[in-house]
Amino acid sequence: DAIALAPGGLETALAALPGLIAETLERSGIPGVAVAVVHGGETVFARGFGLRELGKPEPVDIDTVFQVASLSKPLSGTIAAVEVSAGILAWDDPAVRYLPSLRLSDDYVTANATIGDFFAHRSGLPMAVGDELEDLGYDRDQIIERLRLVPLDDFRTSYHYANFGITIGAEAVAAASGLEWEELAEKSLFTPLDMDDTSFRNADFMARPNRAILHILEDGRFAPLYARDPDPQAPGGGASSSVADLAEWLKLLLAGGRHGDTQLISEPALAAMLRPQGFSGPSPAPDMRSSFYGFGFNTGVQANGRTFMGHSGAFVLGASTNMMMLPSADIAIVVLTNGGPVGVPETITTQFMDIVQFGRTTRDWYEFIRPRMVAYYNPIGDLAGATPPAQPAPTRSLEDYVGDYDSAYFGPARIERSGNGLSLVLGPDNVVLPMTHWNGDTFAVSPRNENAPFGSRSSLTFEVGNDGVARFTLDYLNELGLATWER
Repeated sequence: DAIALAPGGLETALAALPGLIAETLERSGIPGVAVAVVHGGETVFARGFGLRELGKPEPVDIDTVFQVASLSKPLSGTIAAVEVSAGILAWDDPAVRYLPSLRLSDDYVTANATIGDFFAHRSGLPMAVGDELEDLGYDRDQIIERLRLVPLDDFRTSYHYANFGITIGAEAVAAASGLEWEELAEKSLFTPLDMDDTSFRNADFMARPNRAILHILEDGRFAPLYARDPDPQAPGGGASSSVADLAEWLKLLLAGGRHGDTQLISEPALAAMLRPQGFSGPSPAPDMRSSFYGFGFNTGVQANGRTFMGHSGAFVLGASTNMMMLPSADIAIVVLTNGGPVGVPETITTQFMDIVQFGRTTRDWYEFIRPRMVAYYNPIGDLAGATPPAQPAPTRSLEDYVGDYDSAYFGPARIERSGNGLSLVLGPDNVVLPMTHWNGDTFAVSPRNENAPFGSRSSLTFEVGNDGVARFTLDYLNELGLATWER
């Protein structure tokens, strides 16, 4: 049996919540946050704090729409569960049944990977695969098509968190339903729950007059420097919503899939979605607990014996979100912010649930979580932080490098003259990376995007053959060995 909740824990937690939020905002510098708590089928707390955008007076309220990043994943899992409940498909249906053009690098996995496998991150796709293609401007179909070239890890016994794995699962659900994903989300979940401010379309987010602006952490301060269009990975990270809307979603989950007089999600479909389907963090020792992932949800058992479900979301370019649900106490909380990941939403939800369960916070959660989150800002690339050679070997004539190159995975690239130097041009968005000579046939580039934080610097190394410059390799994209372009 689970340990009893602290007497009056919910009431104590609700009374403490405004102060906890204000303190965490002050410590972090994040501009704005919105929070909602549901219990007993009611929204028992909903408030906005701070500003939608630094330097402007408009406040955050409960209807302010935020980009929720990976909080999209449990929303997508819920939509899939509605379709499973309606008999349109099953969690164990092979995705290729509905996506006949789907190809992965292993024929067996292509034929057998189920919708559930993709929603549970157990297909063998590498962590974050496809995100690098999104950064270059490839759309959803183009990215999924290129995943056939990616080497897979062990099927169903490995776990790798991948936005485009979830996206494949969601696309299969949409195809089975005969609708585009964005339309299916509205039909199956958002409209029945009157979630009028929720969408998987970036254009809908941009059209909201009451929307929160992204703020990135750079040089220790938050600033509204970037925008983020996550449409390619929409089921995995592209939803936008308000806490007023998300409270209705949490009520549905806590009510066992029932909304009013309608059983939107069957008990078997809901149970499968919310129970462990894969190890997201196998315990390193017998006296430690493992962590698990369901179909779009983190799930597990706390030290007091109570099951919980939750999920975080983050854009390094300026968003962080979290939800936590404690079914045995009929309580859930959701926190949306317009600042990049530093642990704010996780601190608020964990402190709140601590008080609900134990009558007090068990530690300084912000101090514990923040160092783990700021690792997202670590620069990438083999030359990040490196000192250029004092006496570099000379480059050959710059004209020798100029020309068109191609990669099966990353597509065409162009090396072109730019002033007195060279630039690399990549992808459908024609991303331009100025090149600085480093040593011999090696140049340095400094990418800057969602997956390449400030300070990133990578080598671009040319290989010379008998007929001159033959190819180049770009280190920061080469984790899977796919970032070599042939002339």
